[in-house]
Amino acid sequence: MPIAPIGPIAPTIPTAPVAAATSPASAGGFADALSGAVDQVQATQGASDTLALKAVTGDLTDIHDATIAAARADVTMQLAATIRNKGVDAFNEIMRMQA
Repeated sequence: MPIAPIGPIAPTIPTAPVAAATSPASAGGFADALSGAVDQVQATQGASDTLALKAVTGDLTDIHDATIAAARADVTMQLAATIRNKGVDAFNEIMRMQA
């Protein structure tokens, strides 16, 4: 008797919507990309805050959702801070080259 293969497992964690990748010709530029990234960070933080509030009030049915959302928001914020720091470092290096 053959054993049926296991099909793909559906994700149980709701994921934040990801902006579709666009080609450089159709993109609005670096400012639009940066603005979209900041909006994504704010959306992730908002989702985390909402789930944390539900956890505190007792309306949350699964605490894992709140924990995962908080971890995702933390990692997203760390990434944004790292990108900002690298941008500032690059700007300072360019300014040193001109002097």
